[in-house]
Amino acid sequence: MTYDSFSEAHLLVLGLTFIIAIIMGAVVNKTNFCTMGAVSDLVNIGDTGRMRAWLFAMLIAIIGVMVLETTGVASVDVTRPPYRGSNFAWLEYIIGGVMFGIGMTLGSGCGNKTLIRIGGGNIKSIMVFLVIAVCAYFMLNPFPGTDKTIYSEVFYSWTNPLNVSLTTQQDIGSVLGGLMDADSASIRLIAGSLIALILLVITLKSIDFRGSFDNVLGGSVVGLAVVGAWFVTASLVSVNQEDEMFSWTDYTSDDVWSMYEDDDRPRDVGVQSFTFINPIGQVLRYGVNGFENLYLTFGVVAVFGVIIGSFLWAIISKGFRIEWFASGRDFVNHFVGGILMGIGGILALGCTIGQAVTGISTLALGSFIAFAAIVFGSALTMKIQYYKMVYEDDATFIKAFLSSMADMRLLPNGMRKLDAV
Repeated sequence: MTYDSFSEAHLLVLGLTFIIAIIMGAVVNKTNFCTMGAVSDLVNIGDTGRMRAWLFAMLIAIIGVMVLETTGVASVDVTRPPYRGSNFAWLEYIIGGVMFGIGMTLGSGCGNKTLIRIGGGNIKSIMVFLVIAVCAYFMLNPFPGTDKTIYSEVFYSWTNPLNVSLTTQQDIGSVLGGLMDADSASIRLIAGSLIALILLVITLKSIDFRGSFDNVLGGSVVGLAVVGAWFVTASLVSVNQEDEMFSWTDYTSDDVWSMYEDDDRPRDVGVQSFTFINPIGQVLRYGVNGFENLYLTFGVVAVFGVIIGSFLWAIISKGFRIEWFASGRDFVNHFVGGILMGIGGILALGCTIGQAVTGISTLALGSFIAFAAIVFGSALTMKIQYYKMVYEDDATFIKAFLSSMADMRLLPNGMRKLDAV
C-alpha cells in the first residue's frame, strides 16, 4: 500500500493498532489472562492453566515472527525497543525483571492487567497507572530544569559498565550463527522451531489446558495480537515522500527525518509491538505536551485500546464494578508496586507482555532473562507474603525470605527458619 504522505500512513498504523488493542483488551478481560495470576496459581495451588496460556502466547508469537521473517514479509531486526540489539544489558534485565515481578505482585497485576482492571472499573489501578506513568516517564526523560533521569542517577553508573557489547545481535540465531560461522537466519529458524516445539509440548500435554476454552483463547489472542502489531508496523505501509519511496521501517532512520524540523517529527515511530510500561509513560508525555498529534504514538493508542476493549467487555458481561483500597496497607502495597513496575519495566526493557511475549518472539536472549527474573521476583514475593500471613508475628522478613528461598531450592533446606507451608 502506497501513501502520498507520512501522516496518512501513520494514521493507518495507529488505527489498526487501536483495533488490535481493543480486541486484545476485551479478550484478556473475558478470559482472565493474567501473568501475575499465572505465577500465583502455580505457586499457591499448583494450577498451571494460566501459566500454560502465557507460554501458549509466546508459542504463537514465535511462530508468527518466524513466518513473517521467513517469507520476507517483515523483519524485527531493528525495533523499538531494540530487543535484538547488540548491547546485552544482562544485569539490567535481571534487576529490572525482579523489580517488576515484585511490583506486579504488590500492585495486583502487571502493566497490561492494570489497564484491564481500569477498564473494569478498578479505581486502585488508576492510582497504579499514574505511579507507573510518572516513574516510567522520568526513567527516560529528565526532571524539569535538569538533564538528570532516574536511570542516570540511580542505575547508569554501576549497571551500564557491566553491559556486554556483542559482535552480533543478541537473538539466539545471531549469537549461535556467529559462534558457528553459520547463517544466522537459518540458525534462528531452527532454534525458533525447537523452542516452539518445546512450548507446544508443555502447553498441549495438559488435558486441563486443552479443555479450557478461555486459556486457549487468551493465549492465542495475545500471541496473535503481538504478531499483528509486528506485521502492521514492519510491513504494511510504504510512503511516497518528495518523489522517494520509504518503507515504514525507513522512518526509524534519522536520515529520512533530516529533511524535517525536529519539532515536526512524530515520536517513537518504528517497528514495534505490544509492551505497556514505556507506553504508559508516553501517555503522560502526551498529556504534558497538550495532546499534540506528534506525541500520539503506537504505545499511547495501544494503552487506550486495551482499556476500551476491557471496558466494553465489562459492560457486555455486566462485570463492571467499582473497587477501592481495602486498607491503608493495601494502598501502600499498590503504590510501591507501581513504583517498582514503572522503574523495573523500563530497566528490563519491557514487562510480562513486552519482554515475555513480544521480546521472546524475536528470540532475544535478554527477553528470556527478563522473563525468568520477572517470574522469580513475583514467585518469591508471593511466598514471603504467604509465610508472613500464616506465621504472622513470628515471620520476620528475613525468616520468610530464607524459608521462601529454601522452598524454591535456591538455598539449602538447612537455612530454613520456618516450617514449610
